[in-house]
Amino acid sequence: MPLQQIEPRRLYRQIADQLRRLIESGEFPVGARLPPERDLAVQLGVSRPSVREALIALEVEGLVEVRMGSGIYACAADATPPATTAGGIVAATPLDVIRARQVIEGEMAAGAARHCTPALLEALAESIALMEEEAGGGNIPVRGDRMFHLRIAEVSENAVLLRLVAELFDERHNPLFAQFGNHFENAESWTAAIAEHRAVVKAIDSGSPDAARAAMCDHLELSHNRFYAAWPGHGKDVKVHSEES
Repeated sequence: MPLQQIEPRRLYRQIADQLRRLIESGEFPVGARLPPERDLAVQLGVSRPSVREALIALEVEGLVEVRMGSGIYACAADATPPATTAGGIVAATPLDVIRARQVIEGEMAAGAARHCTPALLEALAESIALMEEEAGGGNIPVRGDRMFHLRIAEVSENAVLLRLVAELFDERHNPLFAQFGNHFENAESWTAAIAEHRAVVKAIDSGSPDAARAAMCDHLELSHNRFYAAWPGHGKDVKVHSEES
C-alpha cells in the first residue's frame, strides 16, 4: 500500500469527526438533541468556539440542524452536500481568519494614518456609503466592506500585503464562514459594523498611527465577538440576506 501524504487536521475538524461518528453509530440518533455547546466543550476538553465551529461545519454537511432557541439536533444526511469532501468540510475558520486580519490590518490602518490624504478619506467615505446602500437594501454590504479594507491596504503600496488582505477578506465566502454569517450577521450587527468603520476613518484622519491601529483592531475584535455571541433566538425582526439569495 503506497504511503499517503500526512495532512494536519484542524481542531474543529477533529471535533466534527468525533460527533459524526457518534451520529452515524446511533449514539445520537436522528432527531436526538445533542448536548449543549458548553457541555460538549467540557467533555471534549476544548474551547466553546472550537465546538461551535465543528457544529456549524456539521450543519453545512447536513448532519445536524440548528434550531434557534431549542438546540442542535442530529439529522439523516442523504448525500454529501456540495463543497464538502469525504472527510467533511475543510475550510479556514472565521475566528482564525478574523484574528489574522487583526494582526495585519491593524498595521495597515496605522500606515494609512501616517500617509493620510484627502483622496484616501474620500475613497473610504465612498466605501462606507456603499455599505449603507447595500445594507439599506437588505443585503450583506460585502462590496463596500471589501472596498473599505482594500483602500486602506493600498496605502502600503505593497502588492503582497494587498493580496493577503484581499484573500483573507474573501474567506468570508467559504461555506463555514458563510454559515456563521447566516446565524450571527443581521441588520443590527451591520449597523454596528458600519459605525466601527466610521471610527476607523476618524482615527486615520487624526494622523495618529496608534489610534488608527487601535480602531481597526477594536473593529475586528468586535467582529470576532459577534461570532462568539450566544446563539440567536427566534426574536429577530430583520434577517439580512445575501445578494445571491
